Amino acid sequence: MSGFFGSIGKANCVYDVFYGTDYHSHLGTKRAGLAFYNAWLGFQRAIHSIENDYFRSKFAGDIKDFAANSGIGVISDMEAQPIVVNSHLGKFAIVTVSKINNLDELEARLLKKRNHFAETSQGGPNPTELTAMLICEADDLVSGIENVYRLVKGSCSMLLLTEKGLIAARDKLGRTPVMIGRKEDTYAVASESCSFFNLGFETVRDLGPGEIVRITADGVEILKRPYEKMQICAFLWVYYGYPPSFYEGINVEECRYRCGAALARRDNILADFVSGIPDSGIAHAVGYSNQSKIPYMRPYAKYTPTWPRSFMPLNQEIRNLVAKMKLIPNRSLVGGKSGIFCDDSIVRGTQLIGNTRDLYEAGIREIHMRVACPPLLYPCEFLNFSRSKKAMELATRKAIKNLEGDIDANLTEYGNPDSERYGAMTDAIKNSLNLTSLKFQRLGDLVDAIGLSKAKLCTHCWDHSSYS
Repeated sequence: MSGFFGSIGKANCVYDVFYGTDYHSHLGTKRAGLAFYNAWLGFQRAIHSIENDYFRSKFAGDIKDFAANSGIGVISDMEAQPIVVNSHLGKFAIVTVSKINNLDELEARLLKKRNHFAETSQGGPNPTELTAMLICEADDLVSGIENVYRLVKGSCSMLLLTEKGLIAARDKLGRTPVMIGRKEDTYAVASESCSFFNLGFETVRDLGPGEIVRITADGVEILKRPYEKMQICAFLWVYYGYPPSFYEGINVEECRYRCGAALARRDNILADFVSGIPDSGIAHAVGYSNQSKIPYMRPYAKYTPTWPRSFMPLNQEIRNLVAKMKLIPNRSLVGGKSGIFCDDSIVRGTQLIGNTRDLYEAGIREIHMRVACPPLLYPCEFLNFSRSKKAMELATRKAIKNLEGDIDANLTEYGNPDSERYGAMTDAIKNSLNLTSLKFQRLGDLVDAIGLSKAKLCTHCWDHSSYS
């Protein structure tokens, strides 16, 4: 994933952009960047790797040299950004939150037109630079952004810093959120509304799917009205959204309470306590505990003073190590006990294997795992919230392969929680993770917990349902 923040006003915005961008640090661990514009110095930019350090530490030395009343920032888990462009449309800086599935096809298209790429990412073209090049094929910025919507397969939200203000554009199906905030004579635009509150901004509204706006110190101008269809990623509320944030007016933390309560209503397990796998499983567990009246406890302590965030470490071995080192079981609370553990999801299951092993070593008697979303049957095609890009990396498909000899067999039945095959798959995952019991959320219950109609949600990773 990635997340961006921008601000424009009649006063210096550097610290707003600095701290606003920092509030998106949970969305990426590889690269981060800032860009500012003022009439005297033009465009200024800084990009750093944040793989082994925090955003604030890396950029604290840069911001003292910046002075501007407009700027943008990004936390990225893939490419270096912002990209600064000089084109027939004028100069602009751009950041994106995107997953471009036809990157190779678009690269070949642009090279055939004798364009060239100056930036690289993961051994290929930089998706943000490619997005800028597609914009520059048109006669104006709005037509150029629409060109991106037309050509990109996947998703792409973006924020442009121009000499005349900010231009914000949400993905054509609204899969990722973009919202506008305001304080006095200053505006902000962000991927996460939680970035607004402590900086004094109040949320004005969310952009609609495919909507394009220009933001200046004087207000917000709609350049292109939103499309009617929307499919915002449901996993925002389950996992990677930050608890105080709102998307489409729906708070993340409250939604997770509802998810946990829905799990409890369909359950009859008696246990000594309920707990959440830190961090995103905690709110689901609170909801489960409140509904079931089983005490909430914290048998895990999360140790973070010397361990950097581990949203997506470099490789699975390091990811497993960091996950293990950060979570310390409390033997006093788990010894001889039966526990219900809530987690946001099971993707590969590799971290959960280590968690259960540690709990058994600490003396726990039973581990009942309750998962806040349905089984993930399909890799995400629209966002980069998981490293699992192939079906065989998913715990569900490994189980299906063992049961059927074919990872693609009878997927509709394996997605039906009332089918025998679904039960067999769940049992296979339970046994592979050494759990006492395992239950997943039903998709209908998840949709109800979010509070939007299913037609407005992207549920592709559970039921292969999505617009193109």
